[in-house]
Parts: sequence; structure tokens; C-alpha cells
Amino acid sequence: MTFTENLLVLTASNGENLKLAKRFYEIGKQLKAKPKLIDLTEIDLPLFNSRTYQQTGIPKEINSLHSEIVSIPRWVICAPEYNGSIPPILTNAIAWLSVQENDFRYLFNGRPIAMASFSGGGSMELLLSMRIQLTHLGAQVVGRQLASNYKNPPKDESIEDILQRLLQMEPLKV
Repeated sequence: MTFTENLLVLTASNGENLKLAKRFYEIGKQLKAKPKLIDLTEIDLPLFNSRTYQQTGIPKEINSLHSEIVSIPRWVICAPEYNGSIPPILTNAIAWLSVQENDFRYLFNGRPIAMASFSGGGSMELLLSMRIQLTHLGAQVVGRQLASNYKNPPKDESIEDILQRLLQMEPLKV
């Protein structure tokens, strides 16, 4: 029997957002999804720099990451808010992944993606920034998002609802 993941849970921190990503992973399994969890903090990605890219090409770490995620049709991204925006590790990964193909939108275009955050603040600037970037890249961003913190911890019912919405979506043929 072949195990083909249909849900990527990507985390951009190894703290509370990793815990949140693990909850998405577990609830995804309960919903009969086949999730894969990737923690970007475990991957040693060089800082994207157009000069480096032109001189040395795409690093093997990005090729490996791309190979792992390209065939997974639906994603959840769990990230903390950094200075009112997207954490550098996520922006860096997206920058590298966007140069993997001839079309910078290729990996994201038409792909259903849900967003979640556990942050010290309200997470709204992060979620808005991610929505803008992912939409620009052509993703189908799920309308409902999860903003959580210590005063407003994530609820399993909310995670389940977001996953049910995401799992009903099909990638667009673009």
C-alpha cells in the first residue's frame, strides 16, 4: 500500500507554533487525512540572495524541500508574528522555493493553503501579510484562519473546522 500525503503541515518556529502544527497534524489524522509535518527550523537554509542564486544556483536543501512538498496538494502554515509580519525563516523559504521553477508562482498557484499562528501579540499583521503574499503567488487561501496566543489558546474545534474546509478544497488546474 502506498502512503501518499495529502496534507502538509509546515511550521516556521520550533516553539508554540510547532506545538500548534502538531495539533493540526493529529487532528488531520483523525479526519482521515494523510499529513506530513515539516519544521523549517530543522532545515539549514542559506539566506536568499539573488547574487548567490545566480552564482551557485539552488541549494540542495531547497531541492530536497521542494521534492518533499511539491506533490502534497493542501497545506497548513503555522507561523509566529515577527515584528508585525512574516518570520524571516518562512519568507526565506518562500523566496528560494519561488525560484525553483521557471514560473515563480508554480509551487503555490492554485494550491489550497490554510494559515494559523500562535504569537505573543494578536497575529493579525502576520496573517494579513501571509494572505497577501500567498494570494499574490496564486494560492487559494482558506477564508478562516487561526490567531491564537496565551490569552486565547487554539481550540481543537477551530483546528478541525479549518482542516475540514481545507480538505474539501481541490487544487486549481492552472
